[in-house]
Amino acid sequence: MEDLVRQLLDFMTIELTVLLTAALPIIELRGAIPIGISLGLSPMNAAIISFIGSMIPVPIVFFAVRPVFNYLRTTRLFEKMVNRIINKSLGKSHNIQKYGAWGLVLFVGIPLPGTGVWTGTLIAALLDLRFKWAISAITLGNILAAMAITGLSSGIVRAMS
Repeated sequence: MEDLVRQLLDFMTIELTVLLTAALPIIELRGAIPIGISLGLSPMNAAIISFIGSMIPVPIVFFAVRPVFNYLRTTRLFEKMVNRIINKSLGKSHNIQKYGAWGLVLFVGIPLPGTGVWTGTLIAALLDLRFKWAISAITLGNILAAMAITGLSSGIVRAMS
């Protein structure tokens, strides 16, 4: 068992750990950048790896969420849960509907709880936005979030104030 754990830890390099952490919902790059820096990555490397990791789920979520949700809504077990997720997500979509692409950029880019790539992608899919339009806005917003989190995590923002 100890050898298995050691092999797993050897496989899970810092970079892969940061990449996979950034791909997780809720954590995304907002948690992965500080983790990468704390594990010894430079702020720039942590930001780049986290950005890549956080973008991996975007096409999967965008194209899979509607068919999966439509199927789950037909089941008694998941119907209420899916409706709650949809209602909660669409409840956050008013600025995206009002301001279009810039609303989605800001929604993804401002690092607040309940915002980010996963929720932005979910909302874009539920609003039936074109993928090309949504991916551009999500990418730009994610770059803004990466810059903000990197600045806060590496002390750049503190040094400027």
